[in-house]
Amino acid sequence: MNLKKYLRARQKVIDRALDRYLPKTSTKPVTLHKAMRYSLFAGGKRLRPILCLAAAEACRGNVDTALPLACAVECIHTYSLVHDDLPSMDNDDFRRGRPTCHKVFGDGIAVLAGDALLTIAFEIVSNAKPALRYDISILLREIAVAAGSRKLIAGQVADLEAEGKRVKRDQLRFIHENKTAAMLKSSMRLGAMSANADARKLSAITQFGEQLGLAFQVIDDILDVTQTSEILGKSAGKDVAAKKATYPAVIGLEKSRGEARRLTRQAHDALSVFQEGDAEALHALANYLLEREY
Repeated sequence: MNLKKYLRARQKVIDRALDRYLPKTSTKPVTLHKAMRYSLFAGGKRLRPILCLAAAEACRGNVDTALPLACAVECIHTYSLVHDDLPSMDNDDFRRGRPTCHKVFGDGIAVLAGDALLTIAFEIVSNAKPALRYDISILLREIAVAAGSRKLIAGQVADLEAEGKRVKRDQLRFIHENKTAAMLKSSMRLGAMSANADARKLSAITQFGEQLGLAFQVIDDILDVTQTSEILGKSAGKDVAAKKATYPAVIGLEKSRGEARRLTRQAHDALSVFQEGDAEALHALANYLLEREY
């Protein structure tokens, strides 16, 4: 498949939908809605919503049915970045190639913009069309748990508490499984649920998401020490400067590359239950993420 064309087309579909879901910048409070849109439309890759739509396709579902769930996931992801960049967290000045939200709007508005992006995600999910096996309460619970204190936020807390400390590999895996992989996995689970996937297919998508999510963060760790800020669109080397727990720091650069390849292979293997061609986009996305440079 032509992955570049696929990605561009999906990004446009997602951006149009996000534009419909978010309040316009003329809606009061104007500053808040400007900050929300500034961060959400900052040129991100839209990886999580694209994976959501690809999982729906793999399960022979409808992209339009999965689209609200894809957009909700992207709102949560953006909220987490806005808060991550704050001085009290990772203290980053750049995100996606331009000044971070708090640098433009101030810390207070950035906190509230993140809060609002998180909250609107649940409003968007509430408007989704439920499948026979998965009603709205199941979809809401899926996204709430993934973004909550036992997953995304748990990983963020563990990440903060690990700064400047020597961590073991199992501790590092806990951080990455929760801070990064949990939302990636749920993005794809939500896509599969929108397609009314049976237990076998949902389990395969879940396994794929777990391995791909971990591989994604390992690669992110590698890129932080091998690429420039200009290529990454954010501050390179900040993990080293902050003495973060990363795979290169714990097992070394070459072993990290091997780990990313191993996890990606396992992700591919998880899709063996699908008929030939159904999971083509997921396979292509896994390879793309392994080979990416930013």
